This record gives sequence, structure tokens and C-alpha cells, in this order.
Amino acid sequence: QVQLVESGGGLVQAGGSLRLSCAASGRIFSINAMGWYRQAPGKQRELVGRIDSSGNTNYAESVKGRFTISRDNAKNTVYLQMNSLKSEDTGVYYCNVRGVVSGTMVPSEFLSWGQGTQVTVSS
Repeated sequence: QVQLVESGGGLVQAGGSLRLSCAASGRIFSINAMGWYRQAPGKQRELVGRIDSSGNTNYAESVKGRFTISRDNAKNTVYLQMNSLKSEDTGVYYCNVRGVVSGTMVPSEFLSWGQGTQVTVSS
């Protein structure tokens, strides 16, 4: 019903920057929270940051001051600007979108995940 397409991952040296994008499409009535998670090899998936419909944000302590999450409501897109990257930021980054689908008699929520994009930071 709702598809997410991520882009922007890649290989970067420590101290560098990357910008991830995640566009949502499909039967979307409204989008509430949008967020980014990451999973490093051998570790559990963890929250990186999220932004709600009012623009309020919260971040993992490990990325505060370095990463910025933003959204373009007209494009149903969420971004993650990553600066001062460290080797420990390496992992697969997934976007996550929660909202309400359109075209149903009763409001129905959705929770969708992106396919993941690899971020590798070399030291």
C-alpha cells in the first residue's frame, strides 16, 4: 500500500558527510512520524532519529549535534543529513514511516520500512 524508496548511501571517509533521502508513495492519506534506523553488523537495529508531523525531532545520543533529520511534506520525503561521520556510523540505514492510508472506510494506519541503504565510513 505504501512504498518507501531510499537513496544517498555510500562510502565516505571519516569526518565526511552524506545525505540520505526516503520518499514515500502509494495510498497515503497522511503521514505522522518519519524516522531513520540503522543496523551495524552483529548488532540490533537502533533508532537514529525521528521527526513528527509538527517537526519535532529526537535523536540517539551518539548522533546528536552531527545528524539532522528533516522532512518535505509536499514530497512525502524524509532526509537525514549526516556530518562529521565516524567509523561507528557504518551500517545499513532504514527509513520508517507511520501514517494513515487513503481509500478505506475506516481510518487505517500503516507502518512501512525502506529497503535499507548501506553507509560505510572508512577511518
